[in-house]
Formats: sequence, C-alpha cells, structure tokens
Amino acid sequence: MDEKLYNHLVSRPDLMNFIRNNPEWYRYLSRDPSKVSDIEQEAKRFYGKTFSQKVEKVNQNVQMVGMLLQFAEMMKD
Repeated sequence: MDEKLYNHLVSRPDLMNFIRNNPEWYRYLSRDPSKVSDIEQEAKRFYGKTFSQKVEKVNQNVQMVGMLLQFAEMMKD
C-alpha cells in the first residue's frame, strides 16, 4: 500500500476501522490508490452518515415521539 495513502488512513480512524471490517478494500487500494474516494463513500454508507440515512433516522425519531405522545394521551384518559 502506498505510504501516503496509509498515512491518510491512519489519520482517519473511521476509514481504518472500515477497512479492518472489510478487508477486500486492502486489495482494491493496493492496486489503485485513487479509489480512496470510493472507500470514503462506502464508509459513509456503512456508518449511516449519508444524507438520506440521517433523514431516515430523524424521521424514525419523530415517529417514536409521536407514538409516545399517543401512548401518554391514552394513559391520561
């Protein structure tokens, strides 16, 4: 693996952990170090940091609060 790429990965613990969980990325990056942008996108999906995943999580939390409010109203009656 390229030393510059390795130093970049060491500076980003989330990417290093992603690679440890998905060892096939060692091979991809060893063959083509320019795929570092691809691994960053995959890591975002893996950790749930994409915009759509964040919106989905907020939506689930709002639904949970709504259900709790409904439950509180039912218990109040």
